[in-house]
Amino acid sequence: MLTRRDKPPEGRHGLELTEEEAEEQTGEQAVEAPEAPAELPETPELTATAIETPESVPSRMQRLRARLARSGGLGGRLLSILSRGDLSAADWEELEDTLLMADVGLEATSEIMESLKTKTKVEGTRDPERVRAILREELLALVDPGMDRSLSLDHDESNPATILVVGVNGTGKTTTVGKLARVLVAEGKRVVLGAADTFRAAAADQLTTWGERVGVDVVRSDREGADPASVAFDAVDAGRRNGADVVVVDTAGRLQNKSGLMDELGKIKRVMERNAPVGEVLLVLDATTGQNGMRQAQVFGEVTGITGIVLTKLDGTAKGGIVVSVQRELEVPVKLVGLGEGADDLAPFDPEGFVDALLQEKPA
Repeated sequence: MLTRRDKPPEGRHGLELTEEEAEEQTGEQAVEAPEAPAELPETPELTATAIETPESVPSRMQRLRARLARSGGLGGRLLSILSRGDLSAADWEELEDTLLMADVGLEATSEIMESLKTKTKVEGTRDPERVRAILREELLALVDPGMDRSLSLDHDESNPATILVVGVNGTGKTTTVGKLARVLVAEGKRVVLGAADTFRAAAADQLTTWGERVGVDVVRSDREGADPASVAFDAVDAGRRNGADVVVVDTAGRLQNKSGLMDELGKIKRVMERNAPVGEVLLVLDATTGQNGMRQAQVFGEVTGITGIVLTKLDGTAKGGIVVSVQRELEVPVKLVGLGEGADDLAPFDPEGFVDALLQEKPA
């Protein structure tokens, strides 16, 4: 763990002394010490945290698709309506209500309903399987498989790729940063984390624990309320010096002080870019917040220039349609989704897998 201090020790860059520096200082002190120093108490033996091996990305994607299908929710209700065969006016209305309640959004729902009615009328079909296939086509088009959902991780030899993670406190933001580190480590990346949510000591402690579990350095301050931009700068600097591939910086999300938060996030991004360009700004949204999450997203988008969305707790809601509405509103792709409490329950978003999971029958 790399730690910033308000009164830095004599180590380089305001971080804790390296082992080499500590040995040098110890040697200097030994020259000045008396020939027969007092006996020092024994230092307790430290137990190293076991380094975990994160699950591979293909494996976690397959597992998360299965978990989404098991959650039922939207898919179960849609299939219940479509299985009735010849849909009545009341059935069509129920289908529309179901999409609206799933947070697909008014405009997108209207488009789906119009297309469904037109295509079934033109084809003259009453087959529920065909209606389901048409619905799949429409949902997939709205989720937009053509969007670039890859993380921007390009970097040169002197600068790491940098990712700034923003979002309201309580969305699982810090946990997402830790899980993202596991995704990157699983892909063979060297990672440094920056704990720039300095207003919550627990956030830095939590991130440190995540880092220890996968052998990733964490740059943090030892003082609550320290300058977040300074921590972010030091994190990128540490990444440059240590040859990291990616630096991921966690931030605060205190929306009750909107103007202060916006100023803070803008400063963090500007300061980080003194060391290396910020390639990604990921917004973490709690899928269970529905349309309220959209308002949160707009606030952060005003300052940071969001490049991608991470949707957490997607398995805990019947409102999977938030994927559609948030992409249409913000015009940026959902890049990652979280579907559980496990350390590896975060994976790249797969549009086809997502839509298919929504339309699967819930297993018994």
